[in-house]
Amino acid sequence: MITVSARPYAFSLDPAHVALVVIDMQRDFIEPGGFGAVLGNDVSRLTAIIPSVAALLSLFRGQKLPVLHTREAHRPDLSDCPPAKRLRGTPGLRIGDEGAMGRILIAGEPGNQIVPELAPLPGEMVIDKPGKGMFWATDLHETLSAKGITQLVFAGVTTEVCVQTSMREANDRGYECLLIEEATESYFPEFKASAIEMIVAQGGIVGWAARLQDLETAFARELVHG
Repeated sequence: MITVSARPYAFSLDPAHVALVVIDMQRDFIEPGGFGAVLGNDVSRLTAIIPSVAALLSLFRGQKLPVLHTREAHRPDLSDCPPAKRLRGTPGLRIGDEGAMGRILIAGEPGNQIVPELAPLPGEMVIDKPGKGMFWATDLHETLSAKGITQLVFAGVTTEVCVQTSMREANDRGYECLLIEEATESYFPEFKASAIEMIVAQGGIVGWAARLQDLETAFARELVHG
């Protein structure tokens, strides 16, 4: 076990049963000109976490630990996108509409791809999820269970929507969840802060939160003394 300094108290990370989850680091959410930017959001806040997410990926890849990437993605015919979700947008800026990077949030389109700096490596899991949470309408729980995964370390965007939703879903399924604070972000700084406080409240009702440096220090300590 690796002890990681975290909130609300130290997290005991088990390398034999942990996986890294990187949520929705997609071009349409992250890059200038994408869906997020066209909606009027400051994507520079999200772009800024790419180095931290890359460092986290390197940490897990260096230890040969499992890595999972998600993309919010729908079928081209939108059969997996209910009207209650699609019709929330502005006409011309809804899921399935043509955007600067292809059809918005449609599997296979350029904007739906993970940013090149964080591209999945061969053998890493990539889950296309039609919902905000990564377990809805996917077989991810069965896949993780078959691999013996019981702990999930989270990164990605946005903190208060797809990241928090996925953590809550994971918590309900019995996973121990750790969020890395520098490796997640929101278009709205107050939303990120509030989401993290919700996660760690009441003794970690959803999970734990830790700084990237504290996770790196814990891994380095284990390498020296393990």
